[in-house]
Amino acid sequence: MRHARITLPILLVTLGLAIAGCGGGDEATTAAGTTAAGTTAADDGTTLKGTVGPGFDISLDGADSLTAGSYTLVVDDKASSHNFHLTGPGGIDVATDVGAEGEETFELELVAGEYRFICDPHASSMNGSFTVG
Repeated sequence: MRHARITLPILLVTLGLAIAGCGGGDEATTAAGTTAAGTTAADDGTTLKGTVGPGFDISLDGADSLTAGSYTLVVDDKASSHNFHLTGPGGIDVATDVGAEGEETFELELVAGEYRFICDPHASSMNGSFTVG
């Protein structure tokens, strides 16, 4: 009987650890295969990662070879003097706020055509584009 009292708690702890290790996270996944927190995760190809700042840099990862469909845009705005503004066909017009920093997420329905992303206060030097086929 004493052996059963020791074995049962060990079995329950082992089972709990096994279940916890098998769970999937619910963080947004970037097209580069990392979560918004920066840890590796499975890439389902539907998340785009935008970054603006801290200097005069703006970028969008995951925009290579896109097809029309639903996407999540996760923007990391690293400077209060900038914003990330995406426009394009199908009425796409989303932006972070100038003066704010942090991560912001947008749900997008991309259609075929050319899209443009800019920093509104510095549009002539901070811009980019991509095409959806």
